[in-house]
Amino acid sequence: MLKYLNKKMKQNDFTPKFISLLHSGISKQQLSKDILAGIIVGIVALPLAIAFAIASGVSPEKGLITAIIGGLIVSVLGGSRVQIGGPTGAFIVIVYAIVHEHGIDGLTIATFMAGFLMLGMGFAKLGNYLKFIPYPLIVGFTSGIALIIFSSQIKDFLGLPIQSLPPDFVDKWMVYGDYLDQINWIAFAIALGTVLLSLNFHRISKKIPGSIVVILLSTAVVYFFKLPVETIESKFGEIPNKISMPTVPGIDFATIKLLIQPAIAIALLGSIESLLSAVVADGMIGGRHRSNMELLAQGASNIFSGLFGGIPVTGAIARTATNIKNGGRTPVAGIVHALVLLLIMLLLAPVAKLIPLSCLAGILVVVAWHMGEWHHFFSMMKSNRMDVLVLLSSFFLTVFFDLIIAIEIGMILSSFIFMKRMSEATSIKTAGNLLEPKTENEGTLFEEELTEIPKNVLIYEINGPLFFGASQKFQEVITDLNKQPEILILRMRYVPFIDATGINRLKEMCTQLLAKGTTIIISGANHEVRHELLKAQLFSIIGKHNILLNINEALQRAKEISNMKK
Repeated sequence: MLKYLNKKMKQNDFTPKFISLLHSGISKQQLSKDILAGIIVGIVALPLAIAFAIASGVSPEKGLITAIIGGLIVSVLGGSRVQIGGPTGAFIVIVYAIVHEHGIDGLTIATFMAGFLMLGMGFAKLGNYLKFIPYPLIVGFTSGIALIIFSSQIKDFLGLPIQSLPPDFVDKWMVYGDYLDQINWIAFAIALGTVLLSLNFHRISKKIPGSIVVILLSTAVVYFFKLPVETIESKFGEIPNKISMPTVPGIDFATIKLLIQPAIAIALLGSIESLLSAVVADGMIGGRHRSNMELLAQGASNIFSGLFGGIPVTGAIARTATNIKNGGRTPVAGIVHALVLLLIMLLLAPVAKLIPLSCLAGILVVVAWHMGEWHHFFSMMKSNRMDVLVLLSSFFLTVFFDLIIAIEIGMILSSFIFMKRMSEATSIKTAGNLLEPKTENEGTLFEEELTEIPKNVLIYEINGPLFFGASQKFQEVITDLNKQPEILILRMRYVPFIDATGINRLKEMCTQLLAKGTTIIISGANHEVRHELLKAQLFSIIGKHNILLNINEALQRAKEISNMKK
């Protein structure tokens, strides 16, 4: 029975949630809720898809194509019941940099390559490990991205007549300073009104998104009153009302070498954001997503987005939350959302082109505000100084240098901090210390019957993992022995694991002590640790009979050795 359940669990890990729900059945009542939620999310996704595309330095229809193709595939193949896929604000930084350096074709190829990388991550079951990225690192680079998004929208927010903006954060603000005397006050009024209405419209209606209302109002006002502000049409021309046929990008080894780093950046960020969104969704609906299947779906969606000329796809936290709040509980909502966007693109493209860019800038400023989660950022500033170091490092590296550098440095810092904390958690004490009276918070490490230890026997208790971070402490304690014991018992019952460095240090120490006439006995090592010691052939140094299951056997063995030496 257990084998059957384990087999089913492995199969389910790579089964889309949509397929599972089709087998179990979806009620008519839930289906109607999903359709309504999908329509609402599709309408909400329209301005965001266009705004994210424009902010990323590409034409608006690419955002719509990404939301349609990516949203459909993520819902059909995904490992989450309610995930909504599409372009997101987190990718603005990466996409803008890729377009600036490699052009639109380079972005298409990088997105295509990233899809295959994500497929590989899914098949390798790395979805189970991407969840362990430290929270300070996530908050740091997310807040950094939010600040970059905000700074990238100042041009359209103020209606500044700037032809092109530099990608660097500081350079952007220097350019803004040069043009501050040329603010278009009408554009500024539209953008400011967009922000205020978007943030406060929930007081009027919680069902109708404020962003949709403000887009309709601002577009109508600009069109009918012929206001002198820049629109999608005036900057990008017509929005195509069709999706072109898929095209396989030309890729050779030189192209792969050139674009492998941007592709890794897309794959890594897309995976992190998708799984983070899925975890948030699980908390909202009380469900459980399939991490590896979600990565496979995200990989497939990015491949097809690249084929159709779109931009990177990932799970969108805000749209997923909107889906849940409006009753969506199955992938049907995500499929409907993609179909709604397709209908809008086919039928309403001539109207969408009239949207003023200042309105879209206001929407993205609101997105940046929510994305930053500044209350979490500032509350974390009061936490452990090591966590603050990771938080600020990832934040400032994201803003002033590069998102991937921020993630890499943040992970390295987090790893070193983790190793430091783990090494500090490992303690090595002599029996004399351990037999002293304990406080309430200290466990009893030695049984009462061990109050008398033979004079020629020294016992050390190792408490904690014996890995490369703690191995130096282990060696220092053993090396600093005040006297050379006849028999040394190393009690390892509280050592959960030992790595290669720990084994190497242990072998070195055993060799040195044996050369000085000390016999070493290992006591109480768990099955995994004992297996590693035997595999490393430690028994050939100290003798297989000197690796024992408990302290009583170890003391009995010590008496036998002591009697033989007499």
